[in-house]
Amino acid sequence: MRVKSQYLFVIAVVVVLVLAFTIGTIMSRGGKSGHAEAKTAGDGALPTVQAVLTPETPREYAVVIRGRTEAARSVIVRSETAGVVAATPATEGAFVRKGTVLCRLNVDARQATLDQARANLRSRQLQQKASADLAAKGYRSQTQVLQDQANLDSAAATVRQAELGVEQMSIRAPFDGVFDRRDAEIGSYLSPGQPCGTMIELNPLLIVGDLPETEASKVKVGAPASAQLTSGETLSGKVRYAAREADAQTRTYRVEITSANPQMTRSGLSAAVRIGAGAGPAHMVPLSALVLDAGGRQGVRYVLADDKVAFSPVKVLEETPQGVWVTGLKGPVRLITVGQSYVAEGQKVRVVAAR
Repeated sequence: MRVKSQYLFVIAVVVVLVLAFTIGTIMSRGGKSGHAEAKTAGDGALPTVQAVLTPETPREYAVVIRGRTEAARSVIVRSETAGVVAATPATEGAFVRKGTVLCRLNVDARQATLDQARANLRSRQLQQKASADLAAKGYRSQTQVLQDQANLDSAAATVRQAELGVEQMSIRAPFDGVFDRRDAEIGSYLSPGQPCGTMIELNPLLIVGDLPETEASKVKVGAPASAQLTSGETLSGKVRYAAREADAQTRTYRVEITSANPQMTRSGLSAAVRIGAGAGPAHMVPLSALVLDAGGRQGVRYVLADDKVAFSPVKVLEETPQGVWVTGLKGPVRLITVGQSYVAEGQKVRVVAAR
């Protein structure tokens, strides 16, 4: 069948329009791609990072641990003899001086025994004096004089024994401190060794903590230390003891700090403890600048003089609101503060000042 000429004309026009549209689209895409490539080439292929010059600063090193306050001494005061508690003069929880009576037992017949011993002592003293006078006049032998002196010494010893028996009826504070807890009440019967109460010494006060294995070697006896208590108080002191053997369970080392405590701060308060560990160079860096390398080490990335990236492992000394103090860097460094996670060691970068 023969196609009419007007149809052929229409088909030809459609084909021409389709070809023109297709060619135009391809050329447009090619132009945009070329423009983008030209723009990229113009900007350069180096990644951009922000860096800040960080100086090296002398800094006191400190070991920071969690600790708690403890009484310097805690003693359960016990009865040396048997008896019924007749009085409890000391108030529970009060500060008492050394020698203060905490519990007094009923003296019973001990006072009578003491009185009898003293009377016997006075008799022996008169007898010994008379014997010595007679011996001086030749009416007494030396043997009799020595016997009378021995009797006098025995009587004196009996008096001393009776006095100790009476004295033991008063259970006294062994040192200045707080009578923290009373275990015996009036009417209680105490056998030898049973407790009257507990005495604790709070001045000086102990601040104790546990050093990890990595920090134990840095702490020396006599090092200055401070403690910020949960109550808001701050105590200062010195290290009096640092264990040489680790705890079998925690693998930590006990450290004890003594601090003057005239205000009688309580035992058992939690504390943030700082112990001086010498001084040396350090750098202040933003916390966000810390990264991990391929080996999992914590450190920072910085830019060398030839604008290549370098990595240095660091150790955090202290965290502050302004940043963290670290060791491991030497001299002033151009620390990367933005872009440090997207560059690698040895890579050349374009450096701009940190905003």
